[in-house]
Amino acid sequence: MAPQAPTIFSLQAPKDISLTEIEAELNQIWQSYGITGEDGGLPAATRATTFTLVVYEPEETQYLLATLGFYNGPLDGILGPQMEAALRQVQIKYALPETGIATPETLAILREEFSKRQGNGAGGDNGSVSYNLNAPSPRIADEIALRNPCRIIALFPITGEDEGVKAQVSAYCPIQKQSSSTLICCEYITLSGTAAALERIGGMIPALLIGGLPKFLWWKATPDPNNTLFKRLAAVCNNVIVDSCRFNEPESDLLRLEELVETGVPLADLNWRRLSAWQELTAEAYDPPHRRAALKEVDRITIDYEKGNPAQGLLFLGWLASRLEWQPVSYQQESGDYDITRIRFLAQDQRQVEAELAGVPVADVGEIVGDLIAIRLSSTNPKADCGTVICSETGGCMRMETHGGAQAAGLFQQVSSLSEQKAEALLSQQVQRWGRESLFEESLGVIAKSFKIAS
Repeated sequence: MAPQAPTIFSLQAPKDISLTEIEAELNQIWQSYGITGEDGGLPAATRATTFTLVVYEPEETQYLLATLGFYNGPLDGILGPQMEAALRQVQIKYALPETGIATPETLAILREEFSKRQGNGAGGDNGSVSYNLNAPSPRIADEIALRNPCRIIALFPITGEDEGVKAQVSAYCPIQKQSSSTLICCEYITLSGTAAALERIGGMIPALLIGGLPKFLWWKATPDPNNTLFKRLAAVCNNVIVDSCRFNEPESDLLRLEELVETGVPLADLNWRRLSAWQELTAEAYDPPHRRAALKEVDRITIDYEKGNPAQGLLFLGWLASRLEWQPVSYQQESGDYDITRIRFLAQDQRQVEAELAGVPVADVGEIVGDLIAIRLSSTNPKADCGTVICSETGGCMRMETHGGAQAAGLFQQVSSLSEQKAEALLSQQVQRWGRESLFEESLGVIAKSFKIAS
């Protein structure tokens, strides 16, 4: 694994240029700038030879309003009635002029409150929040280019009047300590404008994708099958990557994902990758021959997750149900101190299987909304040797132990904290593969079927 290191060279400061000049500007960067090695020679700069990554960022104001609880609509970059109402709420709360638009004073308050919640005390160097992909501090470029010479195209929808699309181009070469004679560089293009402006130039974006190499679209906003720009880019990319931990309305947004799968869009969910340790331990628990047979006796599942987003719990349950060929027959929800979702399945032998997902309030909410805390698999058959409890290292099994589940379980396992669950790190793994992910699609299909029963 390559060592973590900051960017040491920006081959050219970001420069405003027209879209038609982007490729020419990139070529000029590589032709005109040299970096002297230890021997005074010119190291080889390997440029953008692995893939193209298109990143669609959520509009900053909308993202901040949603994160702080003022806005519950889709993250689509559009200043509609819901956005105006949310902005008015903020302005009333903080005694600002009530305009319903994102004034600089309103945005400053939102950034300050977001920073307090994140515990970092301040925003980025240019005042933008830490999630933002800005040229002076390209978190994704550093994370990806450290391992892959690629091209990143970042799309930034902004609110306000349509003044066209602004383009910036630059290149980044992280330190490669293992070899001082070779630089692995990342080409970085940013396009910013209103949602309408970005849609208008959507036909030009595919021309910036490097032909003959894999193409990825990381859609960080709410996935919308009817969004013109989304449809255009999804049609030309080998993988469309989302992160369901950021979904504002998880149930309806997961349904949208299933609709996209039905239309043939090759989807990947970074939140699905966070489940791998839980899936591996669950599979290992039933590997021994005597427990493999007892797996068919499982008819009670309890899943605890951090209250706020049930996507991880739902996807894990969908994976388990798809592997054991359970069919959903009922779906119920209750809200309160705990968000409870109950789903009943029918097994192949006509046994009823009861599943309960509980959103548990926690004092210290992590960066990943809805992380799993604990899972219990058991049976109403007292003779079945299938009881299993799996807990997170940090969350423990408090609720499971309260109900006696941990003591009754035949097997007790603990998921170690993953070293890196942040989207940027997971993304650097995801771009090593592309195409359709059948396990994810089948799991998503089971959950979507459950939602449809409820409606």
